[in-house]
Amino acid sequence: MGLFSRKRENTKETKSAAHSVTLDGNSYIVGTVVDCIGDSCPRPQLMTKQAMNNVQSGAIIEVQVDNPTSMEAIPPMMGELNGAHLGTIRRDRYWAILLRKG
Repeated sequence: MGLFSRKRENTKETKSAAHSVTLDGNSYIVGTVVDCIGDSCPRPQLMTKQAMNNVQSGAIIEVQVDNPTSMEAIPPMMGELNGAHLGTIRRDRYWAILLRKG
């Protein structure tokens, strides 16, 4: 269980949810959200890898995690997944990890 566990309301973890996020003065349009709230390693890493494989180059993905270990493990994966870690935002009950596919 994650740090801020909650019951999963929807079994679909990856969804298209276009919304804008501002990070370091830059605005990004998130096209895919990967909901890994309540999941522990290695599931968030596997879901991130799957999402990165399913989007086109330049796409922005937001991975939502409430597990500190997953929050720290996902950014270093970007080298092997042809992606970039744009930043991590602390939300009320989770971290939003913003990634861009290269």
